[in-house]
Amino acid sequence: MDTQFGFWKQLQKKAREEGRPILTLAPMADVTDAAFRRIIAKYGKPDVTWTEFVSADGLCSAGRPVLLRDLAYHESERPIVAQLFTSHPEKMFEAAQLVASLGFDGIDINMGCPDKSIEKQGAGAAHIKNPARAVEVIEAARRGAPNLPISVKTRIGYNTIDLEGWIGSLLALHLPVLTVHLRTRKEMSDVPAQWNIMKTIVAMRDRISPETILLGNGDVLSRADAEAKTKESGADGAMLGRAIFGNPWLFNPTISREAITIPERLCVMVEHTRLFGELLGDIKSFAIMKKHYKAYVHGWVGSKEFRMQLMEATSIEEVAELTEAYIKANPNLTYSD
Repeated sequence: MDTQFGFWKQLQKKAREEGRPILTLAPMADVTDAAFRRIIAKYGKPDVTWTEFVSADGLCSAGRPVLLRDLAYHESERPIVAQLFTSHPEKMFEAAQLVASLGFDGIDINMGCPDKSIEKQGAGAAHIKNPARAVEVIEAARRGAPNLPISVKTRIGYNTIDLEGWIGSLLALHLPVLTVHLRTRKEMSDVPAQWNIMKTIVAMRDRISPETILLGNGDVLSRADAEAKTKESGADGAMLGRAIFGNPWLFNPTISREAITIPERLCVMVEHTRLFGELLGDIKSFAIMKKHYKAYVHGWVGSKEFRMQLMEATSIEEVAELTEAYIKANPNLTYSD
C-alpha cells in the first residue's frame, strides 16, 4: 500500500465504483468524543472517522495521559484519523510518532479552527497567515509518521478568500487529502458555505496535484445534500459535522432519520449517555451530554417539556430513569408534521 495515501486510494476507488462521494465525520470539540463516535460506528458508520482535535504540544507534556483519552478509539471506527494541532514542528514530529504507535490509520492537521485560544498558539486558522510555518508542521508530521497519510483541514482564507496563495501552497505539497471548509476564518459560520468556490479548487487540484483527494465541508445537511454538492462541485467527497447532532444514523444509507421511532431515538440517547459515563465520566463534565439532549429530543408534541427535564438532570441514572418513565407514560409518541 502506498504509505502516502494509505487507505484513501482504496476508499476512493470503492466510492467511484459505487457512484457516490466519500462521506466522512467532521472532528468537533466536545461532540465527536470517544463515546459518540462509538455510537455512530454502531448505527451509521461513515467512510472515515476523525477524532476531536488534540494538542500536539499537550501530547508532548505532562498532560499526555489525559489527552490520550481523546485519542481512544474502538476498532469499529476504522478507518480512524487522529486530528492534531500545533505551530511547533518539533512537537508535531513527536506527536505524529505517538499517533502512529497507537495504530491510527491517518493523521490530519487542523489548520482552520478559528478559536482564539488556538490561534494565539499560532495553530488552527492562524496557519493561513503563515504558510511557511504550515509547511514545516506538515513536513514534521510526515517525518514523524512516514507510514501514515498526512492530510490537512483548512478554510478558503483568513480575512479574504485566498485560493492561489493559501490553498495553492497546500496543493503544492501533494497532500493525499485536503478538506476545505468553504468559508474564511473571518466568516466563522455566520454566512452560508461557499460551495461554488469548490469548482475553482477542483480545477486547481487538477492542475497542481491531480492525485489529491478533495473533501468539501460546510452546511452539508444530509447524505443526499452531500451527494448533490459534490456532484455539482466535482469534489471527491464531503465532511459532515453539525448534521450528526441527534442523528447517529446519518451515514446509514438504509435508514432515514424519520424511520427511527421516538422510543428508539430516546433509547439510543440513554445508551450514548451510559457510554459517555463509562468512557469519559471521570475526566469530562456530564454537562457535555446536554448539548446532545437538545438534538435528540425535539420534533414532537411534548418534546420541549421533556427536554427541559433532561437539562435539569444531574446524573446518568437520572437521565435513564426520566427517559424510561417518559416512554411508559407516552406509549403513542409520533413526530409532529
